[in-house]
Amino acid sequence: MKNPSQQNYISQVSIDCVIFGYHERQLKVLIPKINFKGDFWALPSGFVYQEEDIDQAAERILRDRTGIQDIYLEQFRVFGKASRTNKPFLDELIAFNFDKLSVKNEAQQEYDWFTKRFISIGYYALVDINKVVPQKTDLDESIEWYSIHELPRMIMDHSDIVDEALKTLQSHLDEKINAFNLLPETFTMKEVQEVYEAICEKTFVRTNFQKMILELNVLERLEKKFTGAANKAPYLYRFKK
Repeated sequence: MKNPSQQNYISQVSIDCVIFGYHERQLKVLIPKINFKGDFWALPSGFVYQEEDIDQAAERILRDRTGIQDIYLEQFRVFGKASRTNKPFLDELIAFNFDKLSVKNEAQQEYDWFTKRFISIGYYALVDINKVVPQKTDLDESIEWYSIHELPRMIMDHSDIVDEALKTLQSHLDEKINAFNLLPETFTMKEVQEVYEAICEKTFVRTNFQKMILELNVLERLEKKFTGAANKAPYLYRFKK
C-alpha cells in the first residue's frame, strides 16, 4: 500500500463519514477500530484525489466500507478549526506502538504530512443495515455497528462530528423525508414511527404520527402483513419512487 503522501491526494483535506443504520429500534453508527495497540476508534475516513469530485470521494469511501452502491448521502458540515490536527492522536498512537511506528528518517515525511492542519468535510449516510457487509481496510482491527448512545471514545473531534451529523439528520427529517432510507423496501407504519422515534429521541402519539406521515403523500400502501398472530394485520408500505 502506497503511503498517503506519495499519492495524488489534495493536501490537508479529508472526508469523515457518519454511516447511520437502524436495528432493533436503535439508531446505529458504523465505526472501525484502528489495528494498533491501544483503544483507537475513528469514523470511516479518507482523502480526495486531485482529479476527483468531493462527492465522488465520499461515495468511494462509503462503497469501500459498506460494500453497497447507491447510498443516500448528504454533506452536512466542514470542520476547519485552526487547531484541527492529527498530531496529538498520532503521537499517542506512536507511544503505544513505538516498536512499529517510531518516527525514523523514512517515516518523517508521512508524519509531517499527517500532522499538518486538516480540514474535514463531513458527510452522513443512511443505509439499510441488512444490506451492509462492513468492510475492513488494512488499518482496521474491526468495524462494527454501535448504538448512537453507546459509542466508543473516538480520536480527534470524531465524536463531535457524529453529534453534528445527528442534529443535521434530525433537522432534515421533515424537509428531505429521508428516514425511509434506513428501512427495508417494505415496512409497516409502526416501523416508520419507531425509526422516527429513534432519530428524534422522543415518542409520538400513534394516530397523530400516522396522519402526519400519510399527509406527506410519499408512501404507497401494499397488502397487509399477516404474521399469524391474533392482532389485526397491519398494512405494508413502500416509499414512492
